[in-house]
Amino acid sequence: MKFYTPLVPATLLRRYKRFLSDVVLEDGREVTAHCPNPGAMTGLAEPGMRVWVEPNDDPRKKLKYGWRLTELPGGHIAGIDTGVPNRVVGEALRAGAVPGLTGAVRAEVKYGANSRVDFLVTGDRGDTYVEVKNCHLRRDGTLAEFPDCVTTRGAKHMDELAEMVRQGHRAVLIFLVQRTDCDRVSVAADIDPGYARAFGAARAAGVDVLALSSRITTEGVEAGPPLPVTGG
Repeated sequence: MKFYTPLVPATLLRRYKRFLSDVVLEDGREVTAHCPNPGAMTGLAEPGMRVWVEPNDDPRKKLKYGWRLTELPGGHIAGIDTGVPNRVVGEALRAGAVPGLTGAVRAEVKYGANSRVDFLVTGDRGDTYVEVKNCHLRRDGTLAEFPDCVTTRGAKHMDELAEMVRQGHRAVLIFLVQRTDCDRVSVAADIDPGYARAFGAARAAGVDVLALSSRITTEGVEAGPPLPVTGG
């Protein structure tokens, strides 16, 4: 997945009202950038951090910049846009690059209780229902965790995936780890015990769980090799 326009570096002043951030560009201008992330963004939104924003000239958009990346210690980088994982995984699915998932790919297919599954993959194994989750919380070593805040919607998705399995279909949850300094994934049960219970029940029901690493640059984000998922 390539960014639509070249990113430009900036320094983060603050993130506020969930979807807004103030940054200082390299030329000294202070601008407001859209923050496409409703989560806690723990460790990714500290004032003074170097970030990368994407300019746009779309007259329909009030804000002319969108925050995309945060630089991390040790030369690492994190993607903060929660809309990116679906684009990245969608490209990988259509390219046949996700292990065990090949076939015709459709996005945003209605299922469950007034929901839409991120992707429906139809192949030799029948229908596979695929949900994608953005994962970029890191609190302990090289462990990536999901979620970074309470997500009742995420728990509902796990219940619906489990129901698809009970109906005879295959269901897969994919965590896309949108940071380059992690090598395994787990559920943050202390942050959201309800999601952790739904995750464990879905896994016990037969929902497959896959985590993918990311290759992140200022030009774009691509899916990388699988990572182990612990717990649940």
